[in-house]
Amino acid sequence: MGIFAGLFIPPLAALFRDVVTITVAGLMTLVLLRVDPAQVFGYLRRPMLVAALTAWLLLICPLLAYAVAMGTGLDGPLGAALVISATGCAATSSPAFARLVGLDGEISLVVAVVTTLLIPFTAPPLALGLMGIDLAISLTGLMTRLALVVGLPLLISIAIRRAVGAATLNRVGPAVDGAVVWLVVLYGFGVMDGMLARLMVEPAWMLGGLALAFAGNFGLNIATALAFAPAGKRLSLAAGLLSGNRNMALYLAVLPAATDERILLFFALCQFPLFLSPFLLRPVYARLRPG
Repeated sequence: MGIFAGLFIPPLAALFRDVVTITVAGLMTLVLLRVDPAQVFGYLRRPMLVAALTAWLLLICPLLAYAVAMGTGLDGPLGAALVISATGCAATSSPAFARLVGLDGEISLVVAVVTTLLIPFTAPPLALGLMGIDLAISLTGLMTRLALVVGLPLLISIAIRRAVGAATLNRVGPAVDGAVVWLVVLYGFGVMDGMLARLMVEPAWMLGGLALAFAGNFGLNIATALAFAPAGKRLSLAAGLLSGNRNMALYLAVLPAATDERILLFFALCQFPLFLSPFLLRPVYARLRPG
């Protein structure tokens, strides 16, 4: 896995650090290329549920994280990072993770796509407004950068889909999926740059940040699953997994280097629960899901 290779092989992480933004843009393009717009529209059979999940992920979860941060006195960079992470869109890997653990992959797909398209408009005001932390970028600047990182891949994927046709895309689909895997690995290399050195210098802070990243992931997962329990176990569990696993790659790609390094480090630490949670929680889902 890229994050572990990047962590324990620092020269490899340093080599790919400067291409994180390009890697994220390429990853977004390929993931969106594999999403059939007609399929997404077909999944909108329950628009109220999709709207409720989207509002919960993008609006309610940041407020919950803010309440927890204020209630526990976590008002510094780590508190800000926790709240900002809760403003993120659902991870693009969410549908695959949901299917991996036997949950609802369809709702995961449509909500992941919708929240990704909306994040340039919802995240910046919440990220910059709730905690009052200077991210070294203006509201307009953050919205513009997020719109570019999300919008350009969307336009490119639509153009490619129209140029080559659905039949060709289906035929080369496995190759595209393979390229996605490789880009995820390269991204994992880059975001781990400097992590091992920081762990050696400040082990307590790093381990505390890692514990907070897992707590934030699992906390949002549980809160969301409980909130959507009336919709059924399979869907509510999928919603929880969707809510816990947020796409921090976008923030790592668009935030300037002048941003507090502890906030950026926390986003990098969030990669561990993101990639490990489906495997750690798989036995739990096997016991809880119906059938």
